[in-house]
Amino acid sequence: MKRISNPPNCFTAQELEWLDGAPEAHLEVYEERAKSIVNENSSPDIGFRYSVNPYRGCFHACAYCYARPTHQYIDFGAGSDFERKIVVKVNAPELLTKEFEKKHWCGEEIVFSGITDCYQPLEAVYQITRQCLEVCLKYRNPVGIITKGCLIERDLELLAALNRVARVKVYLSIAFVDDALSKLLEPHAPRPSARFRAMRALASRGIPVGIGVAPIIPSLNDVEIPEILRIAKDNGAESAFMTLLRLPTEVAPVFIERVREALPGRSEKILNQLKRMREGKLNNAEFGRRMSGRGEEWEISDWLFRQSLEKLGYPARDETAEFRGPKLSTFQRPNAQLRLPGM
Repeated sequence: MKRISNPPNCFTAQELEWLDGAPEAHLEVYEERAKSIVNENSSPDIGFRYSVNPYRGCFHACAYCYARPTHQYIDFGAGSDFERKIVVKVNAPELLTKEFEKKHWCGEEIVFSGITDCYQPLEAVYQITRQCLEVCLKYRNPVGIITKGCLIERDLELLAALNRVARVKVYLSIAFVDDALSKLLEPHAPRPSARFRAMRALASRGIPVGIGVAPIIPSLNDVEIPEILRIAKDNGAESAFMTLLRLPTEVAPVFIERVREALPGRSEKILNQLKRMREGKLNNAEFGRRMSGRGEEWEISDWLFRQSLEKLGYPARDETAEFRGPKLSTFQRPNAQLRLPGM
């Protein structure tokens, strides 16, 4: 039996606890006709303004996922609900088309996903991400992608076509070198070795690709930073970014439970070192500080990252502009040539 761990939802007044063990969590799929699809970001420590998330929840079940609390907005839990109650925004391509037709839209880059993985397994069935990318191709709108999903290889030709008329940048999120270690904390995400192969496939088609060494989990994968960057470079990565583990209130108990079960001999060292990097806390939600740490131990990890970038020939890091390209956009409405002046 699989224990279901859902931290208390701060938006609900009642909680249910199983007395004799919880039943196994099965996948539940919900279809939603969303009201909007383009999200605007105002955080100064995220390098993009607009994002699209075709799904709510993520089957990859990464114990550390900072996006888990967003599931509480729809009365689901941040634990196994986030992993097994997946919402599909079936009208996302339609909404994106409407957004591109609005007069205010001028073709700024859109990043997929940021909250949940746009290439999680359900994408193979629904193809919502693919349809949205087809809309971006039609309108020549620049695109950025952050994913762990090897399903992105299905869309190589589409991404290559989009890159020819607009701009595309793909970041593969890879926090571990070892497949077995990854499985402990990212149980249903593609193994790192498969993600590196997807990176090579993207690069071979001329699609700009980078590596997100994220999250850095102190006393676990921080020593792997140089090796992750080296393997990524060998597979075509042109740039890289790094972030420290984030554990918002509802994420912390999920991560702590998983890491104590999977790595009982190392869990307390991991948590204690994280607290030292977070000034005595497990998390710091302050804009401008939530992606990085403080203190000597974090400075060592940051130095190791920067030195590795220089040694391997990556460009100098600019975490606030990872997805930003030239100000001039390639955006063009397909029927623009049919409009008369003043219309």
